[in-house]
Amino acid sequence: MSDAAYVKERGASVGDDHVVAKLTIFCRRNPGLTVGGLLILPFVLFALLPEIFATHDPIKTSIRELYAPPSAQHFFGTDELGRDVYSRVVYGARISLVAASLIIGVACIVGVFLGTVAGFWRGWSDRVIMTLVDLVLAFPSLILALAVSAALGPGLRSAIIAAAAVWWPVYARLLRGLTIQLGEMEFVTAARAMGASSPAIILRHILPNTIYAIIVRISLDLGLAVLLLASLSFIGLGASAPTPEWGAMVAWGRIYFLTEWWIGAFPAVAITLVVVGITLLGDGLNDARNPNR
Repeated sequence: MSDAAYVKERGASVGDDHVVAKLTIFCRRNPGLTVGGLLILPFVLFALLPEIFATHDPIKTSIRELYAPPSAQHFFGTDELGRDVYSRVVYGARISLVAASLIIGVACIVGVFLGTVAGFWRGWSDRVIMTLVDLVLAFPSLILALAVSAALGPGLRSAIIAAAAVWWPVYARLLRGLTIQLGEMEFVTAARAMGASSPAIILRHILPNTIYAIIVRISLDLGLAVLLLASLSFIGLGASAPTPEWGAMVAWGRIYFLTEWWIGAFPAVAITLVVVGITLLGDGLNDARNPNR
C-alpha cells in the first residue's frame, strides 16, 4: 500500500472514531433522549413503512387460525377473528402516531395563535381569551373529551377533534406568558421604535424565540395524546372495528385476557413503550434546554 493510500485510510478511520466518540459522549450526556429515541424508533418505522414490517393483512380474517398463540408464523398470535395481532400492532402505530400528531398539531396552532394575540395586545382580547382558557381548564380533560366525543358521535375523527378541543389552552397559556415576557425585552422595544408593525414584530421577533419552548411542549404532549386517544377508543368513542387502533384492540382483548392474553397484551405494551419513549424524549429536550434545573 502506498503512503498516500495509507494516510487516506488512516484519516478515514480516525474520522470514524471521532464520530463514534462524539456519539458516545452525546448518549452519555443525554440518556433520556437516547433511551427515548431507541424506544420510539421502531414504532416510527412501523408508522412510516407498515407494508414492509407487517407480515399479514391487518384486517383479513381466517376461521382456521382463531386464537392462535404466538408462534413463528404469527409473532403475536391471532385474535378472535384469526387476524394477525403483530400486523395489527404495526398498522396501529401509523393510526396512533398520526392521530396524536394531528391532535397536538391542531391544538398547537390554535393555542399559539390565541396565546400570542392575548399576550401581545392584552386588554379585552386577553380577558376574553384567558376566560375561555380558564373555562376549558376548569374541567378534567378526559371528562371534557368524553363529552365532546360523545356529542360528535363515535369515530376516530371525533376523537381527534375532542382531544384537540381540550388541549389548545395549554399552548395558549404558554404563548401568552412567553409573548408578555418577550414583549418587554429591548429588541422588541427597538423594533417598535423603528416603526415595525405588530404582525412584523410577532413574526420576526416573538415567534422565532418561542419555537424551542413549543417543541419541548409538543414532545411532552405527544405521549399523552396517544394515551388519551387510546382511552377514548377503549371505551368505544374512538376508532371502530376493523380499524387496527391500539386502544380498541386492548378493549376487545380484555375479554379474553385470562385465556388468550396476547390479544390485548401486545397492543398495551405498544402503548406503554410509545408513551414512555416520547416522555423520555420530552424530558431529554427539556433537560437540554434547562441543564441546571
